[in-house]
Amino acid sequence: MRLRRLLVLLALVAPATLATAPAASAVIGGSVSTSGPWAVRMLVDGKGECTGTAITREWIISASHCFFEQAEAIADTRIEFHVGRLDQRKGTVVRPVPGSRQGSADADMMLIKVPPMTVTPAKLPITGPVRPGRHVRQYGWGATCQGDENSCQSDVLKQSLLRVLAADDPRCDGFAVPGGTDFCTTSVTGIPAGGDSGGPVMGTGAAAGTLVGVFDTSDRDTMAGAGDVFRQLSWIRRVIG
Repeated sequence: MRLRRLLVLLALVAPATLATAPAASAVIGGSVSTSGPWAVRMLVDGKGECTGTAITREWIISASHCFFEQAEAIADTRIEFHVGRLDQRKGTVVRPVPGSRQGSADADMMLIKVPPMTVTPAKLPITGPVRPGRHVRQYGWGATCQGDENSCQSDVLKQSLLRVLAADDPRCDGFAVPGGTDFCTTSVTGIPAGGDSGGPVMGTGAAAGTLVGVFDTSDRDTMAGAGDVFRQLSWIRRVIG
């Protein structure tokens, strides 16, 4: 399962190598976001690769696999983030503080320090892990089509609505395991794809504005997985102080 999951994660950050997936409600489907001040677009060599979330004015969280290329770490000098705008072409550019990024030992999550940003950070969860049956909203600038996902990266922030499943649900095989640090979801409207990796999975209703997950994988059809932010709070707080 771990090998299969790794292959899926690498496909998310290198979408051009992905074979055509089954047809989906083709964020493939979903809708254009009208808000998302904490959402961050990650570019490598000027090309959109992943998504992230500002959790303070100086710290961004994203997926660890976004920072590796053919198993080698991507140099800080090649990375930039566009922040503060729903249209990533208009965002303010910030770059990582050299040597600042730190990955979790237990989840596909990376923390990156940047110069102070003029953004509204996402709130961190305080009441517990996200529960099965709840709806969550995923955000990203990723692919909006099947096949060559590099050809259809969105310039504007998009969103999908997902429903959290129990980790022992058979559909969660490869997306989450009971007692693990991930949770799995099924599509209500839209599904994240390549370029959405590392992006915010936010609570809805009373939990709106709270970062409950960091998106890390999907089948481009009906299922997606995310790291559970609540289960990584000790690591997050230790790193960002």
